[in-house]
Amino acid sequence: MSYPTQDKSSLYKSGMPTLGFSTSSSTNTEDCAISNGFARSIGITSNDVLDRKIKQMMGFIEQEANEKVEEIDAKAEEEFNIEKGRLVQQHRLKIMETYDRKEKAVELQKKIQSSTMLNQARLRVLKAQDDHVGNVIEETKKRLSDITRDQAKYLEVLKSLIVQGLFQLMEATVALRCREVDVSLVQRAVPDAIKVYKQATSKEAVIKIDTECFLPTGTFGGVELSAMRGRIRVVNTLETRLDMIAQQLLPDIRNTLFGRNPNRRFLD
Repeated sequence: MSYPTQDKSSLYKSGMPTLGFSTSSSTNTEDCAISNGFARSIGITSNDVLDRKIKQMMGFIEQEANEKVEEIDAKAEEEFNIEKGRLVQQHRLKIMETYDRKEKAVELQKKIQSSTMLNQARLRVLKAQDDHVGNVIEETKKRLSDITRDQAKYLEVLKSLIVQGLFQLMEATVALRCREVDVSLVQRAVPDAIKVYKQATSKEAVIKIDTECFLPTGTFGGVELSAMRGRIRVVNTLETRLDMIAQQLLPDIRNTLFGRNPNRRFLD
């Protein structure tokens, strides 16, 4: 690389140093000339000195630039790592919160499904038990016909049913309905029932047996009493009495059939 030659005066004006010699006064001109002559005598020119100075300055500037670049790179890398860590932590927390919510939702759904299935199973068990109790009651109703086969026993039953009806109505005139096959037995039971009623209440009672409108054919037995032209009615058939007793004894029936329920606190 070549540079244009400059004389001493131009170098002095530009402020460039020359081999460390002072240029502060014109009285040193001869000394500088001697020094330059010495430099030329050993093969060193002013251009060589200038090149060396420029190279030194360029090296220094390049070194400072490289150090500045490294410093900027290190600072940028540090800031990048800090920001990256912050973003990673932030998103990690969001992901954890999302999965926590999903996990809680799944657990809640499992509990709901488990509770639903358990309730459905309990309802199926209760329905099966109710069906079994109903079958037992229906089977008992079918056996009510055995009571009517024993005429003497059935006569006492009719007498008791009529007396109960009279006590509930407490009326002087009562209409009575029964099965067509039971008319003769009812006619025999009515006088005794009126006698018992009169002894207990000191009141007279007249019972009129309806011989035109009988109880339905599917009725197993018993009587139906009414007063005030049918506005007051007491149904004392064997089926209604069985249903009444079954409702009262339902807890005992359940305990007998299925055992005591440990979750039941009250027996009323």
